[in-house]
Amino acid sequence: MDKVYDYLLNNIRLKYGDAIIVGVSGGPDSMALLHILIRLKKALDLQIICAHVNHNTGRKGQFEEQKFVSDYCKHNSVIFETMVIEEYGDDNFHNEARSIRYNYFGKLAKKYNAKYIFTAHHADDLIETILMRIVRGSTLRGYSGFSEIVKMDNYTIIRPLIHYTKDEIYAYLNKNKIKYMLDSSNFKDVYTRNRFRKYIVPEFKKEDKMVHEKFYKFSKTLLEYNDYIDKQVNKKYNKICPDNVLNIEEFLKQEKLIQEKIIYMMLEKIYQDDLMLISDKHCEIIHNLILSNKPNATIHLPNNIQAIKSYNTLELSKLNLKNDIYEIQIEDYLNLPNGKNIEVIKSSKLDDNNICRLDSKSIKLPLYVRNRHDGDKMTVKGMLGRKKISDIFIDCKVSSKDRELWPIVCDSDDNIVWLPGLKKSKFCKEKTEKCDIILKYY
Repeated sequence: MDKVYDYLLNNIRLKYGDAIIVGVSGGPDSMALLHILIRLKKALDLQIICAHVNHNTGRKGQFEEQKFVSDYCKHNSVIFETMVIEEYGDDNFHNEARSIRYNYFGKLAKKYNAKYIFTAHHADDLIETILMRIVRGSTLRGYSGFSEIVKMDNYTIIRPLIHYTKDEIYAYLNKNKIKYMLDSSNFKDVYTRNRFRKYIVPEFKKEDKMVHEKFYKFSKTLLEYNDYIDKQVNKKYNKICPDNVLNIEEFLKQEKLIQEKIIYMMLEKIYQDDLMLISDKHCEIIHNLILSNKPNATIHLPNNIQAIKSYNTLELSKLNLKNDIYEIQIEDYLNLPNGKNIEVIKSSKLDDNNICRLDSKSIKLPLYVRNRHDGDKMTVKGMLGRKKISDIFIDCKVSSKDRELWPIVCDSDDNIVWLPGLKKSKFCKEKTEKCDIILKYY
């Protein structure tokens, strides 16, 4: 990993006295990166600010990790900054935690007038991200994974370990006798990335131990093609989408490839570096919304983003939700604000109100889960007419406190398809009926 030093000195060109922010969790990757930067600190008199985020999820050992990193920094004369996440808003833990981390890093960059933020993303992370996005579907830039260098308005994000595998990082740690801590959640199969890390990426490495270099080249090539296409679309974007509000009449004059790229650019502008949140499915449903005969319509996207069609315009905007209001797109697995979970499963022998079977052809995807709105009604399975959600809560003896956060599963037309744990709707299928989506509430 000695090449990292050459990269930072000759490519990034760190200068004497530079202030840099480095994100450190206490895990092996970030501790290796911190150690490298401390060695450079002695040569260049760098001002290193270690930024640690305590995610405060209740997992055992998080405050021990905070103290471990703090003590390490104190021993090595490194400035230590930390924050504890007190609460989560939309409950999409990984996505929101990432957003909070980068916002925090940005604030520290401003506080210390730092030009660079360093993160410990490595070659295996890049492989995992690319494969996950290929499976989910994404934008052209999304398929590239993540960039080695990301230039923001006032600072630059650098990922200097992107060429090194996890095994190489462990070898560096062992050679230099660097201590680190392990996050137990990184071994749980419930998280998609963990499954890719444990079962899929090792198979690629069996085929070619240097496969990470192929993935890096793939990523770089996609980024270059994406940049070229962006330049061509940018020439038209301001006319078609002034102030990021899409003019549907001008949009429909373009070839389909240009139309799709414009939608992707709108998504990229609002999600920025959070492209794991969106997929080609989102582009498709926005495109269908634009082409629909409805003059006014809204669809829901991840992280409380809405696509709003109003006659000849379409705009993406973020919902201004109160702290106790949530609206989350259903992907593979969700932790809910009421402490329960919803998971997409492959099969189940059960058929109670904790299981929901749906046919994607009879609803509008994507599905999302939210808490109740005034006047909510659903067509309960086996009943005629629609029933108020508030009446169902009363019938089921749900306490007033629990009603505020009780999850309601809806499709993108805001049809209530399931009241988890309580009632099924007319959209719910029997075990013997055709379905391609099975949800479990627990």
